[in-house]
Amino acid sequence: MNIPKFQAHFTPTFEVAWRLAKEFWGKGYATEGAKKGIAYGFQEVGLREIVSFTAKVNLRSIAVMERLGINHAKGDDFEHPFLPANYPLHRHVLYRLNSLE
Repeated sequence: MNIPKFQAHFTPTFEVAWRLAKEFWGKGYATEGAKKGIAYGFQEVGLREIVSFTAKVNLRSIAVMERLGINHAKGDDFEHPFLPANYPLHRHVLYRLNSLE
């Protein structure tokens, strides 16, 4: 779990995130780890919502979010405040998962 260190319309929040070396891509590790993080956040910590976000061009992470059943909140997509406006990774998609789902 991660707490984003920037202000946005959806913060403060808890984010489920992953970062893997390329040789570990496609082996299910991100999905497996994220499932455990989500379960921990909801069952042990008592969170009501967990978000996940990535650059709009990061199709592999978007696929993980969709496999996890996290909902794309299209109207909540945003420009990452730590990245320059002309940077290819500036536009981000936001996915939300509520504990009641």
